[in-house]
Amino acid sequence: MKVLHFFKTYYPETMGGIEQVIFQLAEGGARHGIHSEVLSLSKNGASRNVPLEGHLTHTSRLDLHVASTGFSVSAFKDFAELAKEADIINYHFPWPFMDVVHFVSRIRKPTVVSYHSDIVKQKTLLKLYQPLMHGFLGSVDRIIASSPKYIESSPTLQRFKDKVTVIPIGLDKNTYPDVPSEKLSYWKAQLGERFFLFVGALRYYKGLDYLLEAACKARFPIAILGQGPMEAELKAKAMKLGLTNIHFLGGLPDVDKTALLMLCCGLVFPSHLRSEAFGISLLEAAMFGKPLISCEIGTGTTYINIAGETGLVVPPRDPDALAQAMITLWENPEESSAMGRRAALRFEQVFTAERMVDSYAKVYRSLLS
Repeated sequence: MKVLHFFKTYYPETMGGIEQVIFQLAEGGARHGIHSEVLSLSKNGASRNVPLEGHLTHTSRLDLHVASTGFSVSAFKDFAELAKEADIINYHFPWPFMDVVHFVSRIRKPTVVSYHSDIVKQKTLLKLYQPLMHGFLGSVDRIIASSPKYIESSPTLQRFKDKVTVIPIGLDKNTYPDVPSEKLSYWKAQLGERFFLFVGALRYYKGLDYLLEAACKARFPIAILGQGPMEAELKAKAMKLGLTNIHFLGGLPDVDKTALLMLCCGLVFPSHLRSEAFGISLLEAAMFGKPLISCEIGTGTTYINIAGETGLVVPPRDPDALAQAMITLWENPEESSAMGRRAALRFEQVFTAERMVDSYAKVYRSLLS
C-alpha cells in the first residue's frame, strides 16, 4: 500500500507538531506494509525522491506565502503525478491551498484528512474560505481528529461528525536520541537541579506573555526552548519585568531537547487559544514521566493532561493561576513525581506511535476494501 502525505511544510526544513505526526506515520507504517511518501513546499525549490529515514520526501517550489498559507504553481503538477501512483492520499489540515489542489487535480483515490486544528486567527479570511473548506471536507472519505474534546468544541468537525474518527496523536520514544552524560551535566550546570520547561514555537497562541507575568511571582528557573515570530517581543518583556529566572534557549538539536525533557521538574504549557489543538510538547513530557501544567481551552491539551491526575489545569490568560500551579508542583515534589508517573502510564495506554499507526492503517485498509 502506498500513501502520499500532503502538507505545506516538512522535515528537515521545518520541525513542528504536524511534521512530527507525519514523520511518525511514515516511519511506523512500514511494519504494516505501508510505503509512505511526503510532498511539501520548500523555499529552496523542487526536489524528488529524497530519503528521510525509511520514507521518501518530495518538494515543490514555494512561490508565495500569505496569511500562513503557502502557494506553489508547480505543486499542481507534482501532486497529480505523485497521487497517480498512490493508493491513499492523506491530507493534513489546515492549508487552504491544499483544498484547491485537491479539486483541480480531480483525485479519484481514497482520501483521508488529518484534522490538526480549526482556523482561529484569520476570522475574516475564514468567512471567504468557508465555502471551499466545507466543499473540501465534504468531498473526502474520512476525517481524523486527535481527541474527542476537539470534536466536541469544533463547529467545523460537528458539521462532518458522521465521517470523523478519533485517533490520538502518538510518539515513539525510540525515535528520540540517546543523551550522553556530558549533555545532562551541561544543562544541570546551566539551569540548576530543578527547573520548569516550555517547548514550542514562540507564537501568539502559546500564552508566553502570561508565563512571563507568572514568572514574576513564581521565581523558579524556567527554560523556554523554541524559536518564533514573538521571540524579540518576549525577550524585551522579560527584560522590562526584570526576570532573571527566564532562560531563552532558542532552537536546539533534538539531543538537547531530550536532555531538557529528562531533567525538568515539570512542563508548563500556557497556550490560551484553540489554535493549540493538541499539544505535542505535553505528550513528549508525559512520555518522559513529567507532571504537566496546561490551560483549559476545550482542545486536546486536557485530553493529554487530566487535572489532578497527570498534572494541573488552570484557566487561560491567568498569570496568577499559572504561578500558583508552578508553586504547587515545586513545593510538593512527591505528589509532583506521582503525577509524572501517572502521565507516563497514560502515555503508554493511549498515546504511543504504535497505537496511532495501527489505527491509521485500519482506516486505510477500510477505505481500500
